[in-house]
Amino acid sequence: MQVSWEDIRQRVQSCTSCKLCETRTKAVLGEGKPDAALMFVGEGPGRDEDLQGRPFVGAAGRLLDRMLASICLDREDVYITNVVKCRPPGNRVPEPSEAEACLGYLRAQFVLIQPKIIVCLGATAARHLCGPDIRITRDRGVWHEKKGIWMLPTYHPAALLRDVSKKPDSYQDMQAVRVKLIELAIEAETRSENAE
Repeated sequence: MQVSWEDIRQRVQSCTSCKLCETRTKAVLGEGKPDAALMFVGEGPGRDEDLQGRPFVGAAGRLLDRMLASICLDREDVYITNVVKCRPPGNRVPEPSEAEACLGYLRAQFVLIQPKIIVCLGATAARHLCGPDIRITRDRGVWHEKKGIWMLPTYHPAALLRDVSKKPDSYQDMQAVRVKLIELAIEAETRSENAE
């Protein structure tokens, strides 16, 4: 059975698969271009995201917007989501059982969007998508290919706000994303769609 955006939206909003549902204000599915070639996956919603029901709207989101702008993209060109769809209390790292409860939603998003490139923002996303042995400080900037999808781990924007010395590495990773978009001839496709 093919899942629709409306199906997944309703399932996420009413989900009680883990204890995060008990403390959430709003579940956060994600937002952006529904058939984006480029997808960003973070860890989970923070306080601002929990209140608004939108991903990456706080300080980390504003930084992500600037990172996108550095490669001539904005939110309307990409799709942004998280591994878990409800805020972990105190913005703690999601427990493995919480992430596992949400992975079906993330897989459904992959099926609907069919991205060519996924940028894993932070260790949690990288471990769940690229492999459990990923270490973000060691493996950021290293491409992984799975089932025809290119994945690149990089620092989460929230980590860059805490440690600005990591920003140059992240901006270098964004340039690598731009190069990969060009390699895959996605940039021209996106621009021609925007011109219509």
